Amino acid sequence: MAAEALQRIAMFYAVEDRIRGLPAAQRAAVRQTDTRPLIEDFKPWLEARLLEVSKKSGLGKAIRYTLNHWEGLTRFIDDGRIEIDNNTVERTIKPIGLGKKNHLFAGSEGGAETWAILASLINSAKLQDIDPRHYLTDVLERIVSGRTKINQLHTLLPWTWKAERDALETKLAA
Repeated sequence: MAAEALQRIAMFYAVEDRIRGLPAAQRAAVRQTDTRPLIEDFKPWLEARLLEVSKKSGLGKAIRYTLNHWEGLTRFIDDGRIEIDNNTVERTIKPIGLGKKNHLFAGSEGGAETWAILASLINSAKLQDIDPRHYLTDVLERIVSGRTKINQLHTLLPWTWKAERDALETKLAA
């Protein structure tokens, strides 16, 4: 029973693998045609399996959890902006959770605030597919040298910095 459930769920992910990176409207359209029928078939299958297993079993608990959260679990079908799961976010925040004890060295409220800013910049750079070391080196050099004035610090945010870098590379390539 569990193996069949996993096979059915794998079919949802197979659709997601095909549409990853497409615009939200296209993802929603494919989900309507390809994933919706799979989901609509899965719910009655789960309800029937729930009648066959013990309420106290792990499988029974998992099925009840799934059915109780059905609306939230299937919301991604109608909105192409929503991912099928939160694995990307989980992977992004995992180092923060793992590092809690290591980050106690902050020593003071000011140190903790500085650490939070640095962690935010590093993770924002990673989300923009920027090498954090290269990014921070350039940003700090611009600030220390005075090339970037205090009222222009917003231009050093990772997404703006990347757009400027990409534009310069395009210009140099032309």
